[in-house]
Amino acid sequence: MKSLVLTFDDGPDIRYTPLLLNLLKYQHIPATFFVVGNHAKAHPELIRRMLSEGHTVGGHTMAHKNALLSTPADIRNDFQASIRLHRELTGDALKYFRPPWGISTPFVNNYIKKYHMRRVLWDVMAEDWEGGTTSRTISAKLKERVFDGAVICLHDAGEDTGGAKDAPRRTIEALIHTIPWLKAQGYQFLTMDEYIKGVDSRVIQQRKKRLLWP
Repeated sequence: MKSLVLTFDDGPDIRYTPLLLNLLKYQHIPATFFVVGNHAKAHPELIRRMLSEGHTVGGHTMAHKNALLSTPADIRNDFQASIRLHRELTGDALKYFRPPWGISTPFVNNYIKKYHMRRVLWDVMAEDWEGGTTSRTISAKLKERVFDGAVICLHDAGEDTGGAKDAPRRTIEALIHTIPWLKAQGYQFLTMDEYIKGVDSRVIQQRKKRLLWP
């Protein structure tokens, strides 16, 4: 059985995230959501729904700010605020962190270690945030680029962080066609916890140094 991890960045968004959750529930598959803290704070009901339906919630900073444009104090304050908010919304510690644009600095990495988190990057993108792309193009890129053990990064929000208008809707439309195809190819959808614990230890060993550790 082949496996992959489906992840979504920049949400939640009240317009798009419920539609995506409906699709995932219908397809009986889990995903990991790397949420922007300010968005999560505005829609705690969506965070609760994610958890109740078996998804994983990770952090993506409070306001999706580039770490290279942040002072050490900004980074410290952002981690502390993200951790407090995650605890308030979920009752648990924040375990997984994805830096915006995948950009880390020594200060970011130090706080990841200090707070015992895992940094999670990705293997596959489909440029789903770009203007001018289509659901068909996104689907084609996913089918071409996916492989056994891939961590796929898509977006369920992001119009306020550089994404094109209505881009998440195209992503959802692409997944309506792509998820059944992935299932037909023999892919199993893993939770992030399953991935970390090494459900497929061969794949984990191939991926972990590049994706999961600072």
